[in-house]
Amino acid sequence: MKGNYRWVVVALLFFATTINYLDRQVIGLLKPTLEKELNWSETDYSFIVMCFTASYAIGLLAFGKVIDKIGSKMGYAISIVIWSFAAMAHALAKTSFGFGAARAALGAGEAGNFPAAIKTVAEWFPKRERALATGIFNSGANIGAMVAPIMVPWILGAYGWQEAFIITGAIGFIWLALWWWFYEVPAKHKSVTTEELAHIQSEEETSEVAPIAWSKLFGYRQTWVFIVGKFFTDPIWWFFLFWLPSYFSTTFALDLKKPSLHLAILFTCTSIGSIGGGYISGWLMKKGWPVYKARKYSMFFFALCAVPIIGARWATDIWQAVFLISIAASAHQAWSANIFTTVSDMFPKHAVSSVVGIGGLAGSLGGVIFPYIIGVILDSYKADQALSAGYNVIFVACGCAYLFAWLLIHFISPQMKAVQS
Repeated sequence: MKGNYRWVVVALLFFATTINYLDRQVIGLLKPTLEKELNWSETDYSFIVMCFTASYAIGLLAFGKVIDKIGSKMGYAISIVIWSFAAMAHALAKTSFGFGAARAALGAGEAGNFPAAIKTVAEWFPKRERALATGIFNSGANIGAMVAPIMVPWILGAYGWQEAFIITGAIGFIWLALWWWFYEVPAKHKSVTTEELAHIQSEEETSEVAPIAWSKLFGYRQTWVFIVGKFFTDPIWWFFLFWLPSYFSTTFALDLKKPSLHLAILFTCTSIGSIGGGYISGWLMKKGWPVYKARKYSMFFFALCAVPIIGARWATDIWQAVFLISIAASAHQAWSANIFTTVSDMFPKHAVSSVVGIGGLAGSLGGVIFPYIIGVILDSYKADQALSAGYNVIFVACGCAYLFAWLLIHFISPQMKAVQS
């Protein structure tokens, strides 16, 4: 038998990503409560979000380089210890500055998740299975965002907002024990059969690629494909995570002190997009499509699927808005499963985490700029008592971002060839 232990590894990555997004989603659900207690404006909240994204950007750059040196096992462990302590530290904050500091620490720690996970997938899967594996573990982001609207309001009502941060933050230490017990690289893992190891290594690079200096990665078009793909689309996902609860609360009077079925359904749908997006490009490859063509055409389709979110401005019922935003959020996760996998398509394994870190930095920089713009837009419309109109402007940007990014990617590298050195 070939063996399937690699899917156990994906399950570990899935749960880590679930916890990652659960911890970062808590503040968005507590935003109305904390706004009243701390007298935050939309701009104040946007700066707290920017503290997270700026720190996340720097952390991605650092973790990407470090994980390529020390390996995914130790790198992942360090990452989750930092972010779990930081998540719990939110309970000690009393001011917006305190929350900004806690968010910065959380961002620095959480930055290790994706560089470590993408490197792990590259180590454990042949190319034709990587997008599906990435889609599966990346769907943990949606599950985390789905669980949070149910779990956090319950904790808030039963215990208080401090306990919401403490309880969700502590979950990471349970995962850490499982990771340390069950994970090792394929060649050293006792549960990997000879047949499965041969399958994992069946699409290794046929020619030796010399180690690439970190500074030289910026000279490759392939690096800029990932940078552009992340810079213009990651901020949209930050918006979904940090502002959708507030949007539904202000536009449709959704009570965020109670478990939210609307948000839970929305983020459940995005899991379908994540796994389906990974499956589609792999299916096209099995049909004989070249790797670059399967990835690029899949991403073009997902970019088109994001456009209908523009129609949310005409939604008169909360379920209409949930439907339109669910399509766009699902398209983002499908896009994400493929844009991440392009790194392991184009770069040797020893450079994967570094490139993911660089691209993640670009995405987070976009995530610093976009929240500031959101805060300014929403505060200006709030002054005119037309906050929902401010969200309509933002939805237009969300609907156009993916097509714009795809066009730039196509211009930079039409065939997304593998790096040769």
